[in-house]
Amino acid sequence: MRIAESELIINGDGSVFHLHLKPEDIADNIILVGDPGRVDMIGEFLSDKEFRKSNREFVTITGKYNGKRITVLSTGIGTDNIDIVVTELDALANVDFATREPKAVRKSLNIIRLGTSGAIQEDIPLGSFVFSEISVGCDGLLNWYEGRDEIALADIEEAFKKHVGWDKHLPDPYFVRAGEKMIEKFKDCTVRGCTISAPGFYGPQGRVVRLPLAMPDMVDDFGSFRFGDVRITNFEMEGSALAGLSALLGHNAGTVCCIIANRYLKSSNTDYKPFVRDLVRLVLDKMSE
Repeated sequence: MRIAESELIINGDGSVFHLHLKPEDIADNIILVGDPGRVDMIGEFLSDKEFRKSNREFVTITGKYNGKRITVLSTGIGTDNIDIVVTELDALANVDFATREPKAVRKSLNIIRLGTSGAIQEDIPLGSFVFSEISVGCDGLLNWYEGRDEIALADIEEAFKKHVGWDKHLPDPYFVRAGEKMIEKFKDCTVRGCTISAPGFYGPQGRVVRLPLAMPDMVDDFGSFRFGDVRITNFEMEGSALAGLSALLGHNAGTVCCIIANRYLKSSNTDYKPFVRDLVRLVLDKMSE
């Protein structure tokens, strides 16, 4: 099946539309970050850097760490950007740009998102690393794709909506597991997480500045939710789309975040860069095994 020019836009130089990358530019092992500036920080750890490319918030470096080829790419903030990034990474890996047809042999990428996050459980201290074994999409993105119900955890979804009194005007939340290989890779060095991916930083994460909330008790309700041994551990803004789209496309993906605030304890740490550098080293070590 040939993919139309309007559906997958390829630039005149043969690069994909938003990322401005060519198929040969990406490694099989990819680290995603939100902040474009963090790409250069991680790039300091890489040797044999091949290039640095940028377009809008999308900055990319490919190099080597412990002899393993790794691509570092910034996504900006939000699941809408993850929709762009994961779709275009998959196209780079699995579409022949000359014929515009999917390749006969599908490649599975290893993708880890490295970010910062706020915990909502008392026992998760600042500086902890939480791996999102389950991501909870409150953004609605995955609901636009066929196959959503085949990868979502429907029993937890229903229990969660009932527990928190999910507002009827909000998109249906979806619960998706990270890639099993990625879970295994990080299980012994991180806190086990079930993470809310919020479609905003303020109201969607229960913060009140001047506007009141549709669900005023949402942070407490999220924190008190239990389904077997699953509990909501933290907030961030991209992991659900990464987990969901990667599961649909056949990639091995996950999100690990450094905790820089605790919403339960109402504490935060603005001097978190040393913790993030430690997380970078951990992620690079694990991705280069």
